[in-house]
Amino acid sequence: MFSRLRRLARIAGREVTILWFACRNPATPLAVKLGAGLLAVYLLSPIDLVPDALPVLGWLDDATLLAFGIPALLKLMPAHALADARGASERFLSRWAFWRRA
Repeated sequence: MFSRLRRLARIAGREVTILWFACRNPATPLAVKLGAGLLAVYLLSPIDLVPDALPVLGWLDDATLLAFGIPALLKLMPAHALADARGASERFLSRWAFWRRA
């Protein structure tokens, strides 16, 4: 079970860094940058659809929003900007020893 969670965390971490580097690229459309910003603001905001005070449901809506929001934003990216972001993400993540471990 922990190996599945570790693999899921690696995939999510990779997509978050790809989105980060994609938003820094000047070729990225403004709509993608705004969507990523709104997603980040919602996740950090104390105002939620389901309050975080509810033990599991509060975090589940945030995780669901991330699971659908990040891939949707990455699909709106131009191919060349997405390829640059993937390369920058892999270079960044390869520096960390815990990321290289399987």
